[in-house]
Amino acid sequence: MAKTYPDDHAIWQLAVAHGLRPCPVIFEPVPASVLYEHAAYLIPGRMAHWSFGKQYQLLKTRYDYGLGKLYEMVVNTNPAYAFLLASNSSLENTMIRCHVMGHVDFFQANQAFSHTPKNMIDVVSHHADRIRQYEFQYGKNVVESFLDHVLAIEEHVDWDRPARRGFSSVANVQTPPEKSIRPRYEDLSPTTSAPSKSSPSRPLPRPTFDLLGFLMTSSDALEDWQRDIIGMVREEMRYLWPQLRTKIINEGWATYWHLRLMREISLADDDWVDFARMHALVVAPQEFQVNPYALGSRIFESIWQKGGDEALFLAREVEEDTSFLRNHLSPELVQAMHLFVAEREHQEIFVHTVDGKAVRDLLIHDLMHGGIPVISVDDGDFHHRGELLLRHHHDGSDLDIRYAEETLRHVYRLWGRPVHLETVVAERQVRLSCDQDEVTKATL
Repeated sequence: MAKTYPDDHAIWQLAVAHGLRPCPVIFEPVPASVLYEHAAYLIPGRMAHWSFGKQYQLLKTRYDYGLGKLYEMVVNTNPAYAFLLASNSSLENTMIRCHVMGHVDFFQANQAFSHTPKNMIDVVSHHADRIRQYEFQYGKNVVESFLDHVLAIEEHVDWDRPARRGFSSVANVQTPPEKSIRPRYEDLSPTTSAPSKSSPSRPLPRPTFDLLGFLMTSSDALEDWQRDIIGMVREEMRYLWPQLRTKIINEGWATYWHLRLMREISLADDDWVDFARMHALVVAPQEFQVNPYALGSRIFESIWQKGGDEALFLAREVEEDTSFLRNHLSPELVQAMHLFVAEREHQEIFVHTVDGKAVRDLLIHDLMHGGIPVISVDDGDFHHRGELLLRHHHDGSDLDIRYAEETLRHVYRLWGRPVHLETVVAERQVRLSCDQDEVTKATL
């Protein structure tokens, strides 16, 4: 007798009956090549760039050699899209559908996603179309080289409402003149329009953390089409930033719910054994890194034991990774999960500490600001010569100086004049300065 499994609608109804609020979900089985392409680009239909192809080759090679496997990818839209690996078994897809319900509910309910547009696949498709037009007009190599500069600093945008962060998103933005470029499909991409190069607004009344936005509006080294591309990248990163802030809590929520919902489904005895094996693989320890599926779901189990569903749903709504760990990862839970801090000395790796509070604090530190250095634009007319002054807000972790030097060269290409970055290296205040391809370092 053939086995039967609940269909998409039945699993959606089961999730709703347990208090989840997923929007409609469209499930699409796709071959591995398509799934890993979507994972590399993060949003299906996104602009082409060699860095996405590099990421695809890395992910696909790991899959081909059995070193890693993606079962699905979920896109935060409404309706949501869930791409499933076509080679999954029916039992695997049942578990994955339950997992997806957790993700989609999280996208709908968590405060970090409250401002993300729900039609982003359409938006990035129109972005890709505009970039193809620029490639035809200016040359593919020219456009891709410009994207190299922009993508090197893509994370440095205003990822939250300015009023909540206490800084302006873009300083002194002037109303663009009529000849400024206006994106087609303006209704789908309302924030990608940018002032013309003829109206830069360089002076800063106060620092801004929106480096891309400042360059877009204030650099007089850019053409209109280049400002438009910066606006597109900026809009896509504003959409993606909440995912950088919620990796552990998002995956933990989906894992917690695939386990809880699967327990409500009638399965054959051998299916229970196979499901236990699949779930064990999902939450298995990972070498020298934290498994977000295991850590997040274990914390949610602890929350439910202490406060039931009410506490569970409250945490899902208001927390992001850093607050989630700070508020709910107890030293006892750290010890129960056998988490520790390891250090490398020469060629040896040794356990530095197993203290629960120390482990938690280090995890939180590494997750602050999505693990991305906090950089502000402090002056757009430094030395009164139109030079750009950036500041690294040091949190105890030094910048990778070689990486910073290469990144400054990209910023120089976007600004067109010398660029400076003040930071701390080995507890000493230093300033990196880039003029064309030359980068110098001075102690302040």
